[in-house]
Amino acid sequence: MSNSRIDYSEKYADDANEYRHVILPKELAKTLPKNRLLTEAEWRGIGVQQSRGWQHYAIHRPEPHILLFRRPLGTDPQSGRVDPELERQAREEYKHQFGIIRK
Repeated sequence: MSNSRIDYSEKYADDANEYRHVILPKELAKTLPKNRLLTEAEWRGIGVQQSRGWQHYAIHRPEPHILLFRRPLGTDPQSGRVDPELERQAREEYKHQFGIIRK
């Protein structure tokens, strides 16, 4: 990873949310608030680029330059709102992926 580049993980999911983590350059991370989560305006303001609906939900204390994001399954990436049909499809895919049911 370049020291000046923001890196994005692949998305991963559980039965309720999809997740991703964003790795910031350590120098950039040093400028961020230490004891609270970032608002969408703040993380977009430092250059994090992702579709709508993502929420910074946890601080990974051992590595504060890694931001943890989540959004509900079925979130429409254009509106940031949960679409019931997208949610149903995402839940079915999750169940299929983990052998809970067969397609």
